[in-house]
Amino acid sequence: MSTPPLRATVIPVTPLQQNCTLLWCTATMRGALIDPGGDRPRLIAAAKQHGVTVEKILLTHGHIDHAGAAGLLAEEIGVPIEGPQEADRFWITRLEEDGRTYGIEGKPFEPDRWLEDGDTVTIGDLTLDVYHTPGHTPGHVIFHHAPSRFAQVGDVLFQGSIGRTDFPLGDHDTLIGSVVTKLWPLGDETTFVCGHGPPSTFAHERRTNPFVGDAALSR
Repeated sequence: MSTPPLRATVIPVTPLQQNCTLLWCTATMRGALIDPGGDRPRLIAAAKQHGVTVEKILLTHGHIDHAGAAGLLAEEIGVPIEGPQEADRFWITRLEEDGRTYGIEGKPFEPDRWLEDGDTVTIGDLTLDVYHTPGHTPGHVIFHHAPSRFAQVGDVLFQGSIGRTDFPLGDHDTLIGSVVTKLWPLGDETTFVCGHGPPSTFAHERRTNPFVGDAALSR
């Protein structure tokens, strides 16, 4: 049985149990940490355990539980930060303040690269497509690896739910539009890791999700 080109493992971090994803290219064993919100020693240990050399940090959005430790971790291991889309600068500037509120380590930073819809990011020999998916935050992005039918969707979509839109700059209708126009076209067979809770597939969510399932949206 051949080795898949992409592997991923989820490391829940912070008191909010945010799913940080260690994603790596099996051909090169080079990887990225997606949304390292906190617990830096655990993330470094996980990469070492899997034999992965972390070459960058990727961010879906700027909320504290997803981005709080990104700047500190980037300095510690000497890697660049890519993402999110620049409209989330609002949230990144608040990381220290929000960290105090939630009891999470937080430090503002300037990403090495802001991402836009249609961009790509590389991890080892892998290329992932970037989609701008606002609604939960204005600068939220997701990452999709078409050959693996895999997506990391941050807080846009969850198993059985969707991202909150009651935070500053959130918008419910915009979030629904992001799911329908950006996620569903990626294919029902796509498996996704989300920012909190277990993974799912787009097919399952279209059948059962009470917010963005086909039945819910046809009412």
